[in-house]
Amino acid sequence: MPPIRLLLSDVDGTLINSRKELTAATVEAVAKLRAHGVLFAITSGRPPRGMRQLVDALAPDVPVGAFNGGMLVDRTLNALVTHTIEADLVVPICKMMNEFGLDAWLYRGADWYVPDLEGAHVAREIATVNFEPRLLSSVAGGLSALKDGVAKIVGVTDDSGAMAAANRAVYDTFCDDVTAATSQPYYLDVTHPNANKGAVAQYVGKHYELDPAEIATIGDMPNDVLMFAHSGLSIAMGNADPQVKRAARRITASNDEDGFAKAVDELILPHANGAFAAAGL
Repeated sequence: MPPIRLLLSDVDGTLINSRKELTAATVEAVAKLRAHGVLFAITSGRPPRGMRQLVDALAPDVPVGAFNGGMLVDRTLNALVTHTIEADLVVPICKMMNEFGLDAWLYRGADWYVPDLEGAHVAREIATVNFEPRLLSSVAGGLSALKDGVAKIVGVTDDSGAMAAANRAVYDTFCDDVTAATSQPYYLDVTHPNANKGAVAQYVGKHYELDPAEIATIGDMPNDVLMFAHSGLSIAMGNADPQVKRAARRITASNDEDGFAKAVDELILPHANGAFAAAGL
């Protein structure tokens, strides 16, 4: 098999630890990739603004996949490609989420809108993306006024049963028109059908003229499985969802045990210069 020439990484739960920190070992691992001629790219459900610190710290190769691929941006966070949800679907999807008890967040342009500033996980998300949301009710016309240009809708709940039921309902009703997958146990991400991490892997591979066998992918949540199918080496974090571990070819340590750095040292670099076949992978 060909050597690995690019590593595409998820962010939360993978590249950073549970305290949302980028460790020294991870920064060093990315430097090692470059020293061995391996490209490094990132994709996340985060908005572009929410990846500014990571882009500044790691200078990943472009394009960077924000909104799970709903927007591909360069290092200055300028949009290269944008996929938005069909306007007529935004209100029905949000209403369906509400029927299952989920709060519905909207990401539109550079802005993030929530129905309740004190709602579940809003404070957590502010700390993660480093900017504050706008209140939906403060916008004249409310939800209907914002339906054009929505890159991502996020359904939020800590009720695992409600999350599973909402995920099934959104998928069954809108599967021809959107991608729906959980990015965290409490987040249901809904994006344009071409906005998913599998499409990001395909886009990056085409951008750098790589065969899928030359790409490695690493992640922890079900929405990361979509990119595994477009890579020669798929790696699940030790903290990954069981579904992700079953789908991956290899499993590394958790994100609180520098699993990303260990994956680079143990699974990527040995195959960066043609040792892939020799290892029997």
